[in-house]
Amino acid sequence: MDAGSLTDELIDYLLTVPKRIKNPKAREVPKAKHRERNYEVESTDGSAQFILISRQSTVIVDNFSCGLIWQPSPGQKVILTRYNGFDHVHANPIEQESFEYQCHIHRATQRYIQAGRKAEMYAEATSRYGNLSDALKCLTEDCNIQGLKGSSLPGDAQSQLSFDGNDD
Repeated sequence: MDAGSLTDELIDYLLTVPKRIKNPKAREVPKAKHRERNYEVESTDGSAQFILISRQSTVIVDNFSCGLIWQPSPGQKVILTRYNGFDHVHANPIEQESFEYQCHIHRATQRYIQAGRKAEMYAEATSRYGNLSDALKCLTEDCNIQGLKGSSLPGDAQSQLSFDGNDD
């Protein structure tokens, strides 16, 4: 299966199917002008593979992103959702709308795929988060991902959060 055959129903399923982090102690890696961390994620029934990405600019604090990538088969990747910071203007070309310097959540849609655009180009502004750690918390909640421990989170909120699936 490739991105071109994705329907909104399948995208919804992939975003909400219960998932578990396979490598909760993934290491942060410095890159050119950002730090990144990639987690291996699997649906709890083992039928779907994902990557949870986390990136923070070392130059612009408002430039951060985390997202969920679906791997339908080896070598194939489809970005299902991205939770971005507020360092840039975003436009939704099909809707002919834009917003400036607001945190926003990208989501793959069938209509953007069929229009030949990036699957996840559509985005909506949000006030649910203002930093990478909070964006990652929102993403894991929204996408039903368990197993991310507080010590694995970026930023200052590391010691305050726990996403290990326990209610304690």
